[in-house]
Amino acid sequence: MGLTDFVGQGVDYPLRFDEQGRLSLVGGSANVERAISLIIGTAYGERPMRPEFGCGIHALVFETPSPELSTQIQAQVTASLKRWEPRIDVVSVGVKFDNENTTANILVTYRLKDTYDVRNLLVPFYLIPNEDERLPRLPQLPQETS
Repeated sequence: MGLTDFVGQGVDYPLRFDEQGRLSLVGGSANVERAISLIIGTAYGERPMRPEFGCGIHALVFETPSPELSTQIQAQVTASLKRWEPRIDVVSVGVKFDNENTTANILVTYRLKDTYDVRNLLVPFYLIPNEDERLPRLPQLPQETS
């Protein structure tokens, strides 16, 4: 049994068409990588017909980078992948923040089930940094009296 037989094929994302004008399919390890990225990149409630699908890291987008945030991201990603991607065993999830603290680079190390093929996938997660300075107040418009 080949890798494509075990993993299967899925619709290529983003949607594309092949040479015959049909939806492009992707198989093998590329199919699993796209599924992992899709799970991590989907926020809970984003899919109306399956609101529980996705990953809870999107609620953390405004948090300040810290070891606690790294642990929360690791836990959320691990739980989501274990729930939604049955073709893999999650070996580890690591998180490193870039120098500007605007990106959490999530490194997922996984093994395709029933194989010894350990793979890595780097998924960037963009954070919105917390500004310490308060924004200046907008001037108030004079109120009309009647």
